[in-house]
Amino acid sequence: MKNILEYELWGNIVSDYLTAIAILFVSVVIIQFIKKFVIKRIESTGTEGLLGTKFLVKITSRFIIPLFYLLALYIAFGFIDVPASAGKVLKIIYLVITVWIIIKFARSVIDFIINKYAEETGKEDTVRKFRPLVAFINFTFYIIGILFILDNLGFQISTVVAGLGIGGIAIALAAQAILGDLFSYFVIYFDKPFELGDFIRVDDKAGVIEKIGIKSTKIRSLSGELLIMSNSNLTNSRVHNFKQMFRRRVVFTFGVVYQTKPEQLEEIPKIIKEIIDEYPNTTFDRSHFFKYGDFSLDFETVFFVETNEYVKYMDIQQDINLKIYKEFEKRGIQFAYPTRTVYNLETK
Repeated sequence: MKNILEYELWGNIVSDYLTAIAILFVSVVIIQFIKKFVIKRIESTGTEGLLGTKFLVKITSRFIIPLFYLLALYIAFGFIDVPASAGKVLKIIYLVITVWIIIKFARSVIDFIINKYAEETGKEDTVRKFRPLVAFINFTFYIIGILFILDNLGFQISTVVAGLGIGGIAIALAAQAILGDLFSYFVIYFDKPFELGDFIRVDDKAGVIEKIGIKSTKIRSLSGELLIMSNSNLTNSRVHNFKQMFRRRVVFTFGVVYQTKPEQLEEIPKIIKEIIDEYPNTTFDRSHFFKYGDFSLDFETVFFVETNEYVKYMDIQQDINLKIYKEFEKRGIQFAYPTRTVYNLETK
């Protein structure tokens, strides 16, 4: 029996192989026991916090347990002498599998957090909006993983990183506008200066938000055409968001002729107030005889429309104008308009 255990095969004695197999067998038994115990414990706990039960079971079975198996294989092979070339291949395989599992684990955590946020906020388009950021993070994970593997294989990573740094600067300069729009997209998403369906005005452009993309935002103008504006342009401009306006302040002026009697001038603000107070969605502020014009006695009126609907505001303003016109006609009050008097002076 002793001779069999000391029999050499492929550079190792039989006892070394048996030791490696025994360690691997015991490790598998222990890992299986831990797997069943831990998963059963998690399911019985029923965690509903940031990391839910299903997610903990998923990362345990898909990532932590495979890492334990990989560690068991690494320990078992440590008792066997292998050729240098084979050892190098095994090291590469270990590194690649380990890095791959860690990257997949990190991606699963990010996806879970985004889905959890979308579930709690009730916003169905959250996952779609975060897709560019997730793609960028995943790309970064893979780059870091590749650099980690190359570093452990003996490559001069400092030279590679320096080259990537110079190349990254060149790419960043070339894609400065695109990156600016991308970051502006996330500013719009998190800061929410406007959302889909909002009516906004930017400089001399106005319309309804139809789509917020990674690089540009599409706005349907009042005249019907589609305006496409870059995200960085929107975040750097003064945006007037009428959707978030809860009331509209209205100021309008009119003038009456100079022949209007003083008693009628005193009555005009009262007439305006009575007309505006008839509407349930309006709040009267003031009405004053505020200046002597070139050809009229001018009044200024201020009131509020308790809605952000433009059509409703225009309907109210139209009704008020018509009622003012009718009321003035009843009372013999004349609106002023530009006039000019010509005097004919005869010379003797």
